[in-house]
Amino acid sequence: MILSAPEIVRYLTRKSTEGNLVINPYSDECQQPASYDLRSAGDVLLPRGICTLVPSLEWVELPRDLAGTLRCRSSFGRKGIIIGAGFVDPGFRGQLTLCLTNLGGDDIIIRKNERVVQMILHEVKESDQCYSGRYQDSRGAVGAK
Repeated sequence: MILSAPEIVRYLTRKSTEGNLVINPYSDECQQPASYDLRSAGDVLLPRGICTLVPSLEWVELPRDLAGTLRCRSSFGRKGIIIGAGFVDPGFRGQLTLCLTNLGGDDIIIRKNERVVQMILHEVKESDQCYSGRYQDSRGAVGAK
């Protein structure tokens, strides 16, 4: 099940043994009907034909009963931007590294605080595992390890 805006807000404020959803800083402007828009942590140039790692402004923590899918916002897709590595496991915490590739005809500048990627949150049933990989507690853009 994909979470709606009221469900996302409920997860942000609940107290649960499954853990809590954290999106910090949270902005009402970024809350969409069935997703949350993640913003760029800084000004970034996306050169044509290159994959650029862009850190999200937000620190995200997913409880064990939520997973996230990352999708480019349609306004960036129309410019030729695509995202790779678009899944966030239950239990992940940190800034997300957005792997953005510019397939368009021109270089593109993303400004700090610009909404770039949608995070769609999904309920995970009967999960007893949480992410504990090498990107846990990431800060800034983190390259492959």
